[in-house]
Amino acid sequence: MRYRPLDKSLYIRNREKLVDLLKPNSLAIFHSNDIMPTNADGTMPFRQNNDLLYLSGIDQEETVLVICPDFPNEDMREILFIRETNEHIAIWEGHKYTKEEAFEASGIKNIQWVQNFDGVVNTLAALSENIYLNTNEHLRADAQVESRDARQMKAIREKYPLHHYHRAAPLMHQLRAIKEDLEITQMQVACDITEKAFRRVLSFVKPGVMEYEIEAEYMHEFLRNGSRGFAYTPIIASGANACVLHYIENSRPCNEGDLILFDVGAEYGNYNADMSRTIPVNGRFTKRQREVYDAVLRVQRGAFDILRPGTNVQEYHKEVGRIMESELIGLGLLDRTDVKNQDPKQPLYKKYFMHGTSHHIGLDVHDVGTMYEPIRPGMVFTVEPGIYIQEEGLGIRLENDIVIEEDGFFDLMRNIPIEAEEIEGLMNK
Repeated sequence: MRYRPLDKSLYIRNREKLVDLLKPNSLAIFHSNDIMPTNADGTMPFRQNNDLLYLSGIDQEETVLVICPDFPNEDMREILFIRETNEHIAIWEGHKYTKEEAFEASGIKNIQWVQNFDGVVNTLAALSENIYLNTNEHLRADAQVESRDARQMKAIREKYPLHHYHRAAPLMHQLRAIKEDLEITQMQVACDITEKAFRRVLSFVKPGVMEYEIEAEYMHEFLRNGSRGFAYTPIIASGANACVLHYIENSRPCNEGDLILFDVGAEYGNYNADMSRTIPVNGRFTKRQREVYDAVLRVQRGAFDILRPGTNVQEYHKEVGRIMESELIGLGLLDRTDVKNQDPKQPLYKKYFMHGTSHHIGLDVHDVGTMYEPIRPGMVFTVEPGIYIQEEGLGIRLENDIVIEEDGFFDLMRNIPIEAEEIEGLMNK
């Protein structure tokens, strides 16, 4: 394991919070993700199910967590099932958790091999009325492949048809939206690694460099600092490519006079950073580039001031839109009279700023957590306004990750250069 695991106290606390939300006489089951195939005998890198990780700290395939808080035998109220290893597996795949190591990682005393799962669950279900099963209910999810959770859900419901079934996902969304201090510490590491990589890139970029060469510089710095790599597919978009919001080809040369928009972030210990910066290829902003850049930066700072506890996220996005309108009028992109007469349901600013300003971030880059309830302390959001002027081949986005606090916010990316003068200074050392 290349990252430093978090203390088991976090996972003990997370399970306690979940138990507080369960109905009496409940059984809750959480499965690890599958190892997905590529072609022939190849497989994709394993990425743990975030809900299982949040509750157990176990970062390994073929893992199941069972919670049955009202079971008469206290030893059976929390059970972690892990893959039984052997000499053959150790030689071909490497070390797997021992039972002792699984306890140290999770704080769960009852560790069993996964082949015992069916028999144990049969015992627990006999004295339970409610069964909570987990599924991917992210608002943007579009699952084309059946998950281990989904397969097991079918089997459990078929075997125990008379129990009352409940969705675990809404409870997990509620819990995971509020980060514990240890989680924020892990996210800070991901942001600090992202900072190191960005500073590396500032000294590397010059006219003629390829976008994928810059991607390689980011990856090099991520890996050498204990990250498994990019938190998401990176965007290295030079020139007009920056006007394509999800440009991921990263295949073109960076030309003299152009800007490069980076939307990148390191993963660390399954927690994620999400940063956007825009820099001049030659190390100097033109007058027009600087005007637009400063406008985006002012919108971001205005958004920081609005994103506070008690704020409704939907109203927050509307307020940021009004700040953006003012900036676009100042840049000569919108007419004040046209804005006054616009259809409120189709605001004119969306021609140049067509995406949202903020989303939850944590174990998922687009982390779970409702966007319709008031903001609470402990939530972590991106703040990422942008202006995209297709007719000028100019796109600028600036993005930081911030923790909501009782009386304001804490910027996890406070040390990553963002002022135009600082960026120019670092590029022209």
